[in-house]
Amino acid sequence: MEFTGSGKETGKLFYEDSHLREFDAQVLSCTADGAAYQIVLDQTAFFPEGGGQYADTGYLDGVRVLDVHEKNGVVRHKTDAPLEPGSCVHGRIDWEERFEKMQQHTGEHIISGLVHSRFGYNNVGFHLGADYCTMDFDGPISPEELRRIEWEANRAVAADLEIRVSCPSKAELEKLEYRSKIEIEGQVRIVTVPGYDVCACCAPHVKRTGEIGLIKLVNRMNYKGGERITMLCGFRALRDYETKLTNAKEIGALLCEKEDRIAEAVRRQKEELERQKYENGRLLQQILAYRAKETPVADPVTVAFAEDLTGSAPREFMNLLLDQGAPVSAVFAGSDDGGYRYVIGSRSRDVRPLGKELNARFRGRGGGKPEMIQGSLSGKMEEIRECLQKFEMTDK
Repeated sequence: MEFTGSGKETGKLFYEDSHLREFDAQVLSCTADGAAYQIVLDQTAFFPEGGGQYADTGYLDGVRVLDVHEKNGVVRHKTDAPLEPGSCVHGRIDWEERFEKMQQHTGEHIISGLVHSRFGYNNVGFHLGADYCTMDFDGPISPEELRRIEWEANRAVAADLEIRVSCPSKAELEKLEYRSKIEIEGQVRIVTVPGYDVCACCAPHVKRTGEIGLIKLVNRMNYKGGERITMLCGFRALRDYETKLTNAKEIGALLCEKEDRIAEAVRRQKEELERQKYENGRLLQQILAYRAKETPVADPVTVAFAEDLTGSAPREFMNLLLDQGAPVSAVFAGSDDGGYRYVIGSRSRDVRPLGKELNARFRGRGGGKPEMIQGSLSGKMEEIRECLQKFEMTDK
C-alpha cells in the first residue's frame, strides 16, 4: 500500500488545540514495518516524539497506535494492524497520558524559566519519561535554593496564568529574548508563561498553569558539573504522595509512631541496632574464644565443623585455633545437606595443596594464598574429616 500524499505535510491538530482528544482523518498510506505498520494521515492529533517528550499513543478505528514520529513534516503512526488507504478513520488519543505529559512539560518550563532568571543557568537536558521527568542544569543549585524555586513555581500554578503560544516572524524573533536548547531552522514556535518563561518548544502544553495542579521537585544530584533535578507534576505528584503516605503510615504503625515523627523513630531504631550489633560481636568473640579452647589441637590438621557460623566468624575461629597452637586449622560452616563454606589457614605450611585436594574430591571451588584459602564444597562431614586427617602436609 503506497503513499498517495507524497510531499504533503500532515495537518497538526495538536497545535490548533492541545486538549483535542478525538478527531477524524483520511488514511493517505499504510506500509508494513516488520510486525507493525506505518500509517500516514492527512491530519492528526497524535503528537510525535520531540522536544524531550515521548509520543502519544491511542487508537485509529480500533487499531492500536504504538508510537508516532515526524520526518520532513510528515507524521507517521506506528500501529499493530493495517488501515486501508483512502478510508476515513476516527482517532482517539490516550488522553490521561497526554494530559499528564502536558502537566510535566509546562511545569518544566516554569522551573527552567525560574532557574534561568535567578541563576543564569541553562536547561541542557530534558527527559520526560513514562513516570518521571528530569532536567539538567549547567550550574550548581543548593537544596535551599531549590526549595525556594519550588515554592515560586507553585505560586505560578496558583495564579492560573494563561499559557500563550505564538509563531513570531523572523523580524519579531530577533527582538525577542527567549530560551532555546538548539538552533532552529524555519518557523519557531514560542511558548510563554507570563512572568516566568519564554521558550522555543514544539510540544503541546496545558492552557493555564492551574491545570498543572502541583509542582514537586523530588530529587537532585550532581551531574556533569551541574544539577539533575527530578520533577513530578499534577497527577504524578499525587500518586507519588499517595505511595509515600501509605508507606509512612505503615512504618509509623510498625514503630508505634506518628507519620511526621517516623524519621526520628527510625534513627533511634538504627542506633539501637548498632548497639546490639556491637554487643553481639563482643559476645561472639567470647564464644569463639571459648570454643577454640575446647577444641583439641591435632596434627596435621585441626578440624572444626560449625553450622551456626556466618560472615567472618569462620575465619576468626580459624585464627583462634592457630593461636592455640594448631599447625593447620580448617573450619567448615554449613551442613551435609546444604554444603559447606570452608576457610583453612596455617602460619608454617602451604595450605593450597590441601584446598586443591578438597575441591577435587568434593566438587569444591575456591583458593587463596599459601597461608590461607577459602571456598565451598559439597560432601559428608565424616568423609571430609577423614580426607583432612590422611592428607600429608609439608612445610613452606
